[in-house]
Amino acid sequence: MGTVRSLLHCWLLSGVLLGLPVQAGEDARGAKDHPLLSRYPDSHIVEYEQNYNAAQFAIGSQDGVVQRQTVEGDATQFRYFHNAVDNQPSPLQLLRNYQNAIESIGGEVLYERLPQEGDGGETTLRVNSGGKQVWVRLEPEIFSAPTQSYKLVIVEVAAMQQLVTANQLLDELNRKGFIALYINFDTGKAELKADGQATVAEIVSMLKAAPALRLAIEGHTDSQGQAAANKVLSEQRAQSVMQALVATGIEAQRLSAAGFGQERPVADNRSEEGRAKNRRVELVKQ
Repeated sequence: MGTVRSLLHCWLLSGVLLGLPVQAGEDARGAKDHPLLSRYPDSHIVEYEQNYNAAQFAIGSQDGVVQRQTVEGDATQFRYFHNAVDNQPSPLQLLRNYQNAIESIGGEVLYERLPQEGDGGETTLRVNSGGKQVWVRLEPEIFSAPTQSYKLVIVEVAAMQQLVTANQLLDELNRKGFIALYINFDTGKAELKADGQATVAEIVSMLKAAPALRLAIEGHTDSQGQAAANKVLSEQRAQSVMQALVATGIEAQRLSAAGFGQERPVADNRSEEGRAKNRRVELVKQ
């Protein structure tokens, strides 16, 4: 998405920092809106930074203390100034506009702190887009004059790639007895997407090459959301994979499907990396 990635994933290497003085209403040299989220109308960019980096995102509050999560990936940071006092939004209006934009494309609001006296508020948003998980932090700023500004931080985290062949699947199953597949589903959904169909095609090839093989298909989720709903969703996803296999001609009696929700984590649910590992479909040799 136009960001600069360091080959060594070192922070700030190959970064781009643009914050040159500009005239009112004119973007900093080389600055441009993120492809996913445009600016609030009648504003301009005064600071622009693009690199591989880590950023903090508020995800909740406990006993009055804001809980924050570090997210690492392709980061783009902006500071926008509104062009005219008469046209600038209130901090709450700004928060709601970005929240609505993310929710309209299937994303979610993870955190919000409403504006109050001396505080413009803050919100954390997250959405899956273009095979990546995208985190957004928006902070309206209320101390500049005559017009006000806001800070926007966007970090894109590459999705876990499922690059596996039928031979690799069979080798892993024979060696370990099971294999974890990271099949991408939309949040709260069980319908297979294009990359999931590609993985199913490899499973079909493996089953046809090993006609005596029987599989249990097990769905698993992370710990976010209600445990009961997660268990139902995990079973629906396992059933979705099973039905896709049967639709290709694989005998249903060679397969079974079950969902375990968040009951069997393989990583720490307190981190996004751990939750990504827990959202999986396992094939278990029978």
